[in-house]
Amino acid sequence: MLYLVNLFRHNWIFYALSICISALAAFESGRLLFLLAFLLLFSHYKRLLNIHLLLILIVGIGSYSYFSYEANKLSLPVELPTLLTWTDEYNINGVMLRGFMINESGEKVYVTYELRNEKEKQRFEAQQLAGTSFIVTGKQVSPSIPAHRYGFSMARYLQSRNARGIIEIQQLQYSHQKKSIMQPIFEQRFQLKRHIVETFPPSLAAEAQALLIGFQENVDDQLNRAYQKLGITHLFAISGLHVALVSFLFFQLWLRLRIRRESATILLLILLPLYAVLAGGAPSIWRAVSVVELIMLAQYFRWKIPIDDALSISFIMFVLLEPGAVFQVGFQLSYLATYSLVYSGRILARYSNFWVQSFYITFVCQILVYPLLLHHFYEISLSSFIANIFFVPLFSFIILPINLFALVLTFLPFPLDSFLFYIYEPLRTALTNFILYIQQPIVQMWNPGKPSIMWLILLYSSVFFAFYLLDQHAPLKKVFIALILPAFIFHVQPLLHSDLKIAFVNVGQGDCIVIELPRRKSVIVIDAGGLLRFEQEEWKERKTVYEVGRQVVVPYLKGRGMQTIDTFVLSHADADHVEGAEEVLREILVKEVHVTPGSIAKPVMNDFLYELEKTNTKLIEKMAGHKWQIGQTAFEYLWPLEIEYEGNNDSLVLFVKHNAFRALFTGDLEQEGEKELIQLYDEKLRNIDLLKGGHHGSKTSSIEEFVTVTNPKFAVFMAGENNRYNHPHIDVVNRFEAKNIPYATTGLDGTVEVSISENQIYIEKSNALFRK
Repeated sequence: MLYLVNLFRHNWIFYALSICISALAAFESGRLLFLLAFLLLFSHYKRLLNIHLLLILIVGIGSYSYFSYEANKLSLPVELPTLLTWTDEYNINGVMLRGFMINESGEKVYVTYELRNEKEKQRFEAQQLAGTSFIVTGKQVSPSIPAHRYGFSMARYLQSRNARGIIEIQQLQYSHQKKSIMQPIFEQRFQLKRHIVETFPPSLAAEAQALLIGFQENVDDQLNRAYQKLGITHLFAISGLHVALVSFLFFQLWLRLRIRRESATILLLILLPLYAVLAGGAPSIWRAVSVVELIMLAQYFRWKIPIDDALSISFIMFVLLEPGAVFQVGFQLSYLATYSLVYSGRILARYSNFWVQSFYITFVCQILVYPLLLHHFYEISLSSFIANIFFVPLFSFIILPINLFALVLTFLPFPLDSFLFYIYEPLRTALTNFILYIQQPIVQMWNPGKPSIMWLILLYSSVFFAFYLLDQHAPLKKVFIALILPAFIFHVQPLLHSDLKIAFVNVGQGDCIVIELPRRKSVIVIDAGGLLRFEQEEWKERKTVYEVGRQVVVPYLKGRGMQTIDTFVLSHADADHVEGAEEVLREILVKEVHVTPGSIAKPVMNDFLYELEKTNTKLIEKMAGHKWQIGQTAFEYLWPLEIEYEGNNDSLVLFVKHNAFRALFTGDLEQEGEKELIQLYDEKLRNIDLLKGGHHGSKTSSIEEFVTVTNPKFAVFMAGENNRYNHPHIDVVNRFEAKNIPYATTGLDGTVEVSISENQIYIEKSNALFRK
């Protein structure tokens, strides 16, 4: 056994990489399996024994077969009705109960259930559902297609959680309470969550739940975004530090109780997995727990397992148990950041000064994960290099221990916790206000966009080369050139394209159009989508509301690397055009906003105007006759003619001409406005290239005369899938089809991206992209 331990010492990383490649190939594309050949070449270069090369190949091929089998199972339909048991991964938000359940075979499915009344909601909120079995009646539905290429993919999320599709539950019939060793832990976690809410001040409860039991759903969205901008969101994730602290406290407690060291080790081996479940079971905590467990087991059996081997074995076990985990962001970042620290040990050991070492630890972690952060989030926080130096020790050695201590005090019969909260709460509130203040500048975020696979490879090549230079004691100048030059080229590459690009972003029932000029000389955004919000009973209100601007428009802009909007056009004051605008203002620098005269007086504009006051953005009312030109692209407002705002027919109508290409964006203009447009601009509007169909394709727009005059080569209707207005109206659709005018509807075709290159028009639809 000792021979085997020595044989595999410092070589487990190659087996972990082999299994990682196999998992990616099984779920993504079998062609990725060719990466095994590069791994074998690299292993040969590192002078691994031939037995290792053979075993790595066998492990890779064998695990690929296993992962392919598991991936195929995920596509099998779920037979209904069936018996399903709740896991502890569920939440109740408004009228919806969502989460994961498992069937009798232990396979996971994602379920949604609409609560029927307030009493039923209260009943579900008052009990711990994990371990409770129900006979489920309903139907299996396909995951929704992302709004665009940078949008959230439900299919990928289900795949990452090894879940077999989505079940829309129509009826839940209680069956029994499943008995297992995990049930008391689930119940304890549920009670702890409630206990924290009941005993901690409201301003501290959400943070305590996140830090102590890994429950982050109650963390304020604004505060969470502030942590993201500072690059310190990971402080809320229970990981190695928490595990180390809990391990140390319990181990020292048992030693003080005169328990033998060997017995204390065994108790800790039993306790840590239970703590991982109690703390929510995130990838970061299982990674930390499994590594500690492996090292303690090795010490118990008098083996010496290096930390890199323990980390690799942990990785292998995790992926074998849940293959889709390779697509989980938390899993990727947790292991990658830890590997960066492990393999940078020699570099970090050169510095003894605490602040210098803290900076290099932050630098090493941030640099190694930055291409991955760009891949998932399209931006990284530049302030994180400094912020982490101060906030990591603050949270690690002050805030976390205080929360642990406070939790213990809340169980004591004496009012000591009240005294602690009296002192701590104002200090913590002041820190929160400070964080909210320093996170405000948008410029601290570097947003070059989402890298392609080729760019991802190039960026990581520069990172690994930089680490090689550091290890070889190369001058820091060379290290920074190796890092910054590829990143700079990636940042400026959008400035090199010569096409005019127009995107009709799928925001559901609403408008959002993004126009990008050649070499990104200017970015124009017309509207930002939005939802009509109606008053409803208090129990139906969601804790976190769906926001089109934040969840659809901003990811598209950031995915494209658009850090600045030169002109933000709000065509008119309807919620489905402007309700998402304030969310865009919070995240993207906007130079000026164009509105139709009189529209800012409408109540729907209030939130937008409130956000606008916090910026230096110009607000300008525009009407027919205003023109401007950038390079070969000319812009002109054709409508409205009057300054009195009355609604849809006062929408800003923008005409765009780029060389011979002509496009018309009509907002919600209806038949009265269309008639006047063709009377005023008959020649200008004849046989245009691209038309944004007015008012989402309503029967009150796109009248016969207007369609005949404009006769577009291509038209787009911006209407939500299965919308209650039946847009685009069948009469309008028939009108376009009768004239053989090709068209797309964003609700059906997804985001429509149009590129104009040398007067040739290229069209790509996101739904077709995701269905390939």
